[in-house]
Amino acid sequence: MTIRTDGVAGPVPETAPAILAARDLRVEFRGRGERAVARAVDGVDLDVRAGEIVALVGESGCGKTTLARTLLGLERPTAGQVTFEGRPLGHRARELKAYRRRVQLVLQDPNGSLNPRHTVYDAVAEGLRIHHGTTADERERVAAALSRAGLRPPERFFLRYPHEMSGGQRQRVVIAGALVLDPEVIVADEPVASLDASVRGEILDLLLRLRDDLGLSALVVTHDLGLAWNIADRVAVMYLGRIVEVGSVEEVLTAPRHPYTRALLSVLPEGRTGEPIILTGEPPDPTRIPGGCRFHARCQVLASGEAERAGIAERCRTEDPGILSAVPVAQVACHHATGQDGRGSPG
Repeated sequence: MTIRTDGVAGPVPETAPAILAARDLRVEFRGRGERAVARAVDGVDLDVRAGEIVALVGESGCGKTTLARTLLGLERPTAGQVTFEGRPLGHRARELKAYRRRVQLVLQDPNGSLNPRHTVYDAVAEGLRIHHGTTADERERVAAALSRAGLRPPERFFLRYPHEMSGGQRQRVVIAGALVLDPEVIVADEPVASLDASVRGEILDLLLRLRDDLGLSALVVTHDLGLAWNIADRVAVMYLGRIVEVGSVEEVLTAPRHPYTRALLSVLPEGRTGEPIILTGEPPDPTRIPGGCRFHARCQVLASGEAERAGIAERCRTEDPGILSAVPVAQVACHHATGQDGRGSPG
């Protein structure tokens, strides 16, 4: 695994305040005419601090996109709270409009994000017009946003249409559309998933430069731990609606403690130190979350008999490890890991 060479001076200090936070956040969905309730987000505490990039990683269906949408105010939590700069997020239209000037979404598919009938200028100016109307400095602000996103000289791109640009350029237009409002936080959902490998690094470098030059914070949602290694200050690993491991990128990705994190890392070519760990079965149905540790039915530590030998197998099957707190230290929701090192047990 290659150590980052982006020139970042160091991690965000642990005393830095949280700009965006979730506290015991829960989001449930009930099907029409059905009694079953899907617990998509099932108790999450998470902080994104000023000037920090947090990677939220996990398999498809683990709840990470629902969590991101709730942090953006696009989903209303069933319980718990989202706060921005220490204040609870309100869900009235006026409150959400003001909030979304400061917390912007970047989607994974620029083809779906950009209207093919709109020029680049109109695509970037749209947010300004929604929030501020047509302003005298609109052209200047659109040009500045395109320039920050790496499209220079910006005037050269004003009258282009999405189909006239490469995938990397289209993603830069989407990012410029977020930057034009001067947000403090970006929530990026799989920001390079639809791009060729040759341009992924350029977009990741762009996000890092925005953090360093503008003090921008970001929550990057991804299934790719390699991406997390190259961009994140901290990593939160999510499984079946819960964060099961959290810590600095070095702590989580060089010394993973949760069996789920170890399994995800084991299949990365650059992170492989032994045989890949193949998890059996699909993640459980979020309407039928198992008792005990929610990972126990797929856990390689339990399946191998290691948990039995350690005398904790019954705890794994029956005792919930609990919700990890948002304090900025490495934590893991695993009876076996906390029994071995005595660190980070939430319960």
